[in-house]
Amino acid sequence: MSSKPRQPVQAAATTFRIIETLHELNGAGVSELADELEMPKSTVHDHLQTLNEAEYLVKRDGDYHVGARFLELGGFARSQMKLYQIASPEIEKLAEETGEHANLMIEEHGKGIFLNKAKGRDAVNLDTHIGKRVHLHTTAMGKAILSKRSEAAVDEIIDRHGLPRVTEKTITDADELKDELAEIRDRGYAIDDEERVAGMRCVAAPICDGDETPLGAISVSGPTNRFNDETFTNEIPKTVLSTANVIEVNMTYS
Repeated sequence: MSSKPRQPVQAAATTFRIIETLHELNGAGVSELADELEMPKSTVHDHLQTLNEAEYLVKRDGDYHVGARFLELGGFARSQMKLYQIASPEIEKLAEETGEHANLMIEEHGKGIFLNKAKGRDAVNLDTHIGKRVHLHTTAMGKAILSKRSEAAVDEIIDRHGLPRVTEKTITDADELKDELAEIRDRGYAIDDEERVAGMRCVAAPICDGDETPLGAISVSGPTNRFNDETFTNEIPKTVLSTANVIEVNMTYS
């Protein structure tokens, strides 16, 4: 993670705050956005107009929304990633084999980003989508990635983003998280037992290069009634670890 710039460009920072807030609000008008950001309406209006003219926002029924032009940039960035290219066919196979959600995540700036996902025949509807950013400690994939990072790197992420609670089962204590990361290193895979979404369990494995540097993680997630003890602790981990191994080999020799 890079350090903060010595002289942040305030206008650029404001622009991105506006975009991110519009995303969080699922669209808003000038007044609502100005109130949310505690900024002058004139300033917000000028930024919105500029972004709209540049085609990064769209205006519908008086509200501004994040536009599809961001999809072009994100799609291009994703398509250039070797991990995405190599792992995507395996993610599809994983979803087909298990019938559940199969996911691929990377870490950027201390957050987990869903890079790809595939939906099996029995998969339930979830809030995840390509590009969704989540706190690493709330997901099996995030914890799998963290288990391959140094303690100093983990501390830096905790200091930057904290350990916010998402469900009643979310780990919010740093020492408890580090104990679990040690267990993940020992067994090779991570679990998420309703820690981000109530009623859902998840099993994940890290994807690493030859130096054991984490490149990302893959997972399979499903409802607790189907992810019973045998499935959750034996069947799914074997399948996920096998797929992770295939991806790592293909990454090395492609």
